Amino acid sequence: MTARQQGGRAAHAEARREAILEAAMNVIAERGYRATSLAAVAERVGLTQPGVLHYFPSKEHLLVGVLEARDRWDTAAFLTESTSATLSHVEQIVEFNTERPGVVQTFTALAGESTTGDNHPAREFFTTRYANLRAAFAAMLRAEYGDELPGGLTPERAAPLLIAVMDGLQIQWLLSPDEVDMTAAFRDFVALISGGDRSTP
Repeated sequence: MTARQQGGRAAHAEARREAILEAAMNVIAERGYRATSLAAVAERVGLTQPGVLHYFPSKEHLLVGVLEARDRWDTAAFLTESTSATLSHVEQIVEFNTERPGVVQTFTALAGESTTGDNHPAREFFTTRYANLRAAFAAMLRAEYGDELPGGLTPERAAPLLIAVMDGLQIQWLLSPDEVDMTAAFRDFVALISGGDRSTP
């Protein structure tokens, strides 16, 4: 097989993988986490169930792939090569999440399941994601506020709290969407740690 043929096959495989992820995202949005099956995703994308398993060895691997794609798509939607993340961008993502409860369900369920054992398919994804997010949020907060936030915390101490509030609010919102305004509550927390000082719009 020539290098050109190999490149063509790789591009085809990547395109098929992306199509499966998009189909899974749509099925999750329509049916929710529990009702999403490999069979439903396979039907949506025009493959057999073994065809989907060729790209994703299990339902859990597929759902982790959806979360990875969600993160990539969010970054592409809210940031460009010339912009850096700010708290305002994070607020936008929190607000956007209110429009996709199925994906939030998937994230929350897999995050919880990933803590149950080292061999869970989602454990590496979440361990790496949280480490990267803590570092990214600390850098973002330092860029906005310097070495100390107005509320007195360092960026490194505030970063895990920011993540904890985002994830905790998602659980409360999923359980009581009519009682918990996730976006407003997140903004309230940002006001607390920033002392109400938002130097960056």
